[in-house]
Amino acid sequence: MSDLTAALDLIGRGAEEIIKREELEARLRLGRPLRVKAGFDPTAPDLHLGHTVLLNKMRQFQDLGHQVIFLIGDFTGMIGDPTGKNATRKPLTREDVEANARTYADQVFKVLDRERTELRFNSEWFGTMNAADMIRLAAQHTVARMLERDDFAKRYAAQQSIAIHEFLYPLVQGYDSVALKADVELGGTDQKFNLLMGRGLQEHHGQPPQVVLTMPLLEGLDGVNKMSKSLGNYIGIDEPAIDIVTKTMKIGDELMWRWIELLSFDISTAETLTLRRDIDAGSLNPRDLKLRLARELAARFHGGAEAEKAVAGWNAVVRGEGDTALLPLAEIVVPGEGLRLTALLTAAGLTSSNSEASRKLKEGAVRIDGELVSDPQCVIPVGFEGVLQVGKRNFARVRLVATTA
Repeated sequence: MSDLTAALDLIGRGAEEIIKREELEARLRLGRPLRVKAGFDPTAPDLHLGHTVLLNKMRQFQDLGHQVIFLIGDFTGMIGDPTGKNATRKPLTREDVEANARTYADQVFKVLDRERTELRFNSEWFGTMNAADMIRLAAQHTVARMLERDDFAKRYAAQQSIAIHEFLYPLVQGYDSVALKADVELGGTDQKFNLLMGRGLQEHHGQPPQVVLTMPLLEGLDGVNKMSKSLGNYIGIDEPAIDIVTKTMKIGDELMWRWIELLSFDISTAETLTLRRDIDAGSLNPRDLKLRLARELAARFHGGAEAEKAVAGWNAVVRGEGDTALLPLAEIVVPGEGLRLTALLTAAGLTSSNSEASRKLKEGAVRIDGELVSDPQCVIPVGFEGVLQVGKRNFARVRLVATTA
């Protein structure tokens, strides 16, 4: 396999679409580092594994010797991305954008190579534009073309309002590629219209049009909806290593393959085929492969030592192998008389409500330090330290401390 073929295979791993592949191949043949751009609007202060699908692809470009541009859309964040929305999204304030952007910069280098990353803000060029500049930009596209975008078309057909400023968003995102002279832009499949806008605007400004590479949207823990904090089906990259491990171990076996393709650096495409055959033949337990993926993800964001502790803690609880003292300890403040078990399970994040905790107790799904507990009136005293468990894979090591006056 030639170096070019190997590079194209790596770049194409997990990709939904490359527009145009022959243009990508031609640019790779130039023998210079390509400028690879991906934009992120700082809509929330933390990133989750769904965001890292693009970050991982950027890292693969870096490993091939290319320069990536992590673009924080501090200007576009104040417009509000209309993609996939059936109503106008509330724009962020400047204060929200700045606070979220600061945390992004801290998090992305858990995946990206700092030396091969340009960290940019699109207010660099839009902050200096005047009204006439924006009018000239808006003149480069038509309303008819904007209404070809699926979400705009659906809202227009349903007589739902579309604010004029929402039409600016694709133009502004597209102009980012002009300002940065991007060779390649990455985005989710839902961003295809905006990414193609960049190609058109670059041509208008006399630049070679960027190659567009779209990545699929990562399904969350439920295996159905895309990973989203609002849906609670996500793993944040700043979550403790044990949470990354325990949540990864809860995903379905079929979703595991999707996550391996989009999230793993250690498991190659060729090895994935072998692992599938081993699982189909019954010589490999899917749980063991899932644990390998969980260890890799925990190590990426917290280092190898923390990942090993997390895996050991998981094994201690779920398999009964090892010392549960390796699990991180969470202190829960309770009244001096202690706390009823139902409330404690909820406070520890193991159940969503006291009523769910009561139901789990009746189902015989609750254990304390491995011992089955079923009394909903049970009160856990101040000073208790141990492992609470709901079901097989939902657990937490806690210590109860008294409320201070």
